Amino acid sequence: MNREASPFRAGLYEGRVALITGGGTGIGLAVARELTSLGARVALCGRRPEPIAEAVAALTAEGHEAMGASVDIRSPESVEAFVAAVLARFGRIDLLVNNAGGQFPSPAQLISSKGFEAVVRNNLLGTFNVLRAVANAAMIPQKGGRIVNVIANVARGFPGMAHTGAARAGVDNLTKSLAVEWASFGIQVNAVAPGTIRSTGIEQYPPELVAKAEKVTPAGRLGSTSEVAHVVAFLGSDAADYITGTTLYIDGGASLWGDIWEVDRG
Repeated sequence: MNREASPFRAGLYEGRVALITGGGTGIGLAVARELTSLGARVALCGRRPEPIAEAVAALTAEGHEAMGASVDIRSPESVEAFVAAVLARFGRIDLLVNNAGGQFPSPAQLISSKGFEAVVRNNLLGTFNVLRAVANAAMIPQKGGRIVNVIANVARGFPGMAHTGAARAGVDNLTKSLAVEWASFGIQVNAVAPGTIRSTGIEQYPPELVAKAEKVTPAGRLGSTSEVAHVVAFLGSDAADYITGTTLYIDGGASLWGDIWEVDRG
C-alpha cells in the first residue's frame, strides 16, 4: 500500500482556491502539495518567511499557482492584509486550512504564565483571527466555503502539554460553534486531530517520547503528513458535503488506548 499517493481523482480541486496557514513545512506543506496536485491554487502563510518562500518556489516550479507571505496570525491586521492580498490575486477562497500553531513539551507546573499565554494566543486566538477574517472577507460574501482546523489528540486531555491541550480543545469547541453559526452562509467547519505524525514538528520532542508514542499507538506506527493531507482534502471536497462540526482523529487509535505520560505515585 502506498500511503503517500493521493486517493482522489485528478482535477478534483480545479478552479478552487485554498488558504493554508503554517503552509511552509510539515503538515501544512503536505496539504498544499495534495491540493495543488488536484488542481487547486494555494495561498500559504507562516511566521517565518524562508520556508514559505521555498514552498511557493517549489510549487511554482512544479507548474502550480501559489502565493505566500509571512503572517503573524496573532495580529488581526496582519491576517486581514494577507486575506485581502489573496482575494486580490485569486478572487475567492474556497477552503481554509488552519494549520499554524506551536507548543513545547513541559509539565504544567513549569510553564510560566507568559509561556501559557503565548501558546494560547497562537493556537486559539490566532486561529480565530484567521477564521473571522476569511469568513467576513470571502466565504460569507460568496455564500460558501470549507474550513478545516488542524488541532491535536486532546480526547483524553494533553498531559505534558497542557497549554496547547487547552488551546486545541478550544478550537475543537469553536469548530462546533461555527459549524452551526455559519451554516446559513453555506460554510462547513470541521477539524482534524492528528496523533503523533512524522514531520518537522516532531524534531523538538525527545526521541524516547516519540518512541513511546509509537509503541502505545494501536496501529503500531506513527502517521505521515500525507495521511493527514488526504483527510483534509476529503473534508474540503464535495464528498464531505454533509459533514460539519466534526473532528476526525487521524491517530492510529491512540485516542482510544495507551498513555505516554508516566504517573509517579512516589
